Amino acid sequence: MNWFSWLSTFFSAPDRQHGPDSIVHRVGEHLLLSGEALGLAVLLAVPLGLLLGYTGRAAGLVTALTGAARALPTLGLVTLAVLVAGVGDSAVLVPLVALAAPVLLVAACEGVRSTDPDLRDAARGIGLTHPQVLRQVCVPWALPALLAGLRTAAVQVIATATVAAYVGLGGLGRYVVDGLATRDFPQTFGGALLVVLLAVATQLLFALLNRFALPAGLRRSRG
Repeated sequence: MNWFSWLSTFFSAPDRQHGPDSIVHRVGEHLLLSGEALGLAVLLAVPLGLLLGYTGRAAGLVTALTGAARALPTLGLVTLAVLVAGVGDSAVLVPLVALAAPVLLVAACEGVRSTDPDLRDAARGIGLTHPQVLRQVCVPWALPALLAGLRTAAVQVIATATVAAYVGLGGLGRYVVDGLATRDFPQTFGGALLVVLLAVATQLLFALLNRFALPAGLRRSRG
């Protein structure tokens, strides 16, 4: 059976159209889990990254530690989380946050550090406080880097969220895991394809947002 036949079998199945195993339902579960993980990672990593980038403290240590954190095996963390906390959303959210947070931390830190020193000096010269300089000058300047980091983190989280199925949760990983378990290759192939398409669509969306992230004044200044 060729790939086109597999896709036709997968997408035409009645279960893919309605019910808890429908494509719409599984995509919704996948996006909800990915969005929760990404939102938690943003709340944890971005403020810390902005602060460290502005002060310039421990920037090298941040890069080294985040590089080590990104090397952690996600499936191993899922297994460990299940053993510690039991089966549930936390068993997947913890590893996904650990995957996304280092990317966002480095993006925020390096984005602020790359701010034109003359702009920072000028902002301080007109009487802005350090929090105001960070908020009004450094954050807009760092926004493209932040969005690029967010794009990378989002794609990684969406691609990796398939591991939720290994601990009995939903999402597009259900098609892959259940298909492999029953040797239903059309379901496995269709599920894998949907994950790829969702990741590509996410990357394109963030790439589009990144084009319009930098204010016109700063864009001219950089040019």
